[in-house]
Amino acid sequence: MQVTKNLQLLDGRLVNDFPILKQTVNGKRLAYMDNGATTQKPQEVIDAMTNYYQKDNANVHRGVYQLSQRATTAYEHAHDVVAKFIGAKFEEVIFTKSATESLNLLAYSLGSTLKPGDEIVLSQMEHHSNLVPWQQLAKEKGLALKFIPIIENYRLDMDAAKRLITPKTKIVSIVHMSNVLGTINNVKELAKLAHANGSFMIIDGAQSVPHMPVNVKELDCDFLVFSGHKMLAPTGIGVLYGKKEILEKMKPFLYGGDMISEVTFENSTWNDLPWKFEAGTPNIAEAVGLAAAIYYLQKLGMGKVFEHDLFITSYALEKLSQIDGLKIIGPSNIDERGGAVSFTLEGVHPHDLSEILDRFGVAVRGGHHCAMPLMSALKLNSTTRASFYVYNTKEDVDILVEGIKKAKEIFK
Repeated sequence: MQVTKNLQLLDGRLVNDFPILKQTVNGKRLAYMDNGATTQKPQEVIDAMTNYYQKDNANVHRGVYQLSQRATTAYEHAHDVVAKFIGAKFEEVIFTKSATESLNLLAYSLGSTLKPGDEIVLSQMEHHSNLVPWQQLAKEKGLALKFIPIIENYRLDMDAAKRLITPKTKIVSIVHMSNVLGTINNVKELAKLAHANGSFMIIDGAQSVPHMPVNVKELDCDFLVFSGHKMLAPTGIGVLYGKKEILEKMKPFLYGGDMISEVTFENSTWNDLPWKFEAGTPNIAEAVGLAAAIYYLQKLGMGKVFEHDLFITSYALEKLSQIDGLKIIGPSNIDERGGAVSFTLEGVHPHDLSEILDRFGVAVRGGHHCAMPLMSALKLNSTTRASFYVYNTKEDVDILVEGIKKAKEIFK
């Protein structure tokens, strides 16, 4: 595959912002390409969290003393930063511990309103986090679970989607960008189909929000979920965006401190949004880290982040496609994909290939990538996946390709 777009690489010196990337693995320079699982953290994020713990550490919304006030300001500021980043309102941004928890929150709260015979529509390329909660809800409540199939070039069958999404459909929950295939789905069109049938539209943005400009108002989704750790922020912080008018009607997911307005021995009332869905002491330092990560990405420009991803992905697809016995599992058209590149290598199990690549300092993922139903649909057990981000360079791809060639020699 040739690079057909006039794409631009980010400055290769960006790698210097990430302390962990300065180390060697097995005597080789670390070439980290497992960003679909988690990303590395720039010094700015590490410093922001350290500064919070050294100077402002206190609980939020509970104290009138100075440390608590500063912690509360930082925590609420993080909500504001995230809201502006995705084009939402402050009260529409709820912090969770992960995209997985955000989806479970939705399954619990929205699921309580569903009745036997109601339908939920997903796709065949969903991560387990956007499949299992709905699957279990369907079993408990007698709901019908339907899946939009995959057609040629690893895209969703939009004609089938039009048939599957009907007035019986109550929820449509679809991944924006596949963590396995790299496919970018037309979630805006799916949102139109969902709303035309009176359904809620949920977007799993775990792989898209870190890599491209995402505006919830332009997509007209009812809910969007994503995780901080896949966008240079720490683990333990996730986001649930929801339209204000819908969130106000939903029942809380967890009960306890900070989501309470008033409590008597007989009854309780709930706090305003977004605190209604944030019971207990939150991950304050992680929220500070998320805000710092977003500032870092905004300095780069999300359009440039996406261009960089596409450049590296185009280069990787070109080089990988020249290796005999290697098959790329994902769209060949760069206009339909992002920076997760899965592949199989004839005669070499993905776990073995990943282990051998580690000998050369290359970090990639081998396995089913938390998408076993997708693997079943593709008649595969597993793949090797290289997933790219802002600090990856053409040299990283070259090291990956050389490692694969050496693995082929080992398994001859």
